[in-house]
This record gives sequence, structure tokens and C-alpha cells, in this order.
Amino acid sequence: MVQLRILEILEEQKHTKYWLFKQMDLSYQNFNKMITNQTKSIRFENLDKLSSILNCSIGDLFEKIDDEN
Repeated sequence: MVQLRILEILEEQKHTKYWLFKQMDLSYQNFNKMITNQTKSIRFENLDKLSSILNCSIGDLFEKIDDEN
């Protein structure tokens, strides 16, 4: 399973979720689902925006975790 590691990156960079939310221009509901890995899909434009705002590569936004199911 692959998941976003946005919260970890924010912590490393000493930014808040609110700070990122203001930068992203998304509804809070969609933003929250995305950063808490509760969404089934993410637009490429949002991935591009995230990588630009957080100053990291798109690959850095993801991590592979073991699926215990």
C-alpha cells in the first residue's frame, strides 16, 4: 500500500496543516482527506502543487507501507 507522508514532511519543515491548507486552495474536507490518507485519488495538479509548496520531489510525498490484510 502507498500513502502520502505530508504530515511527516510538515513536521520536518516545522509547518502546520493550516499553513499548507492556506497554500493549497482546496476545500477543507478534501484537504483533510488527502493529508490523512482517506482519499482514493489525488489530482496530478495537487501533487505538483504539494511538491512545489513543500519544496520536495513528488516521490518524497509517498511511502510504501506493508498491507496487513
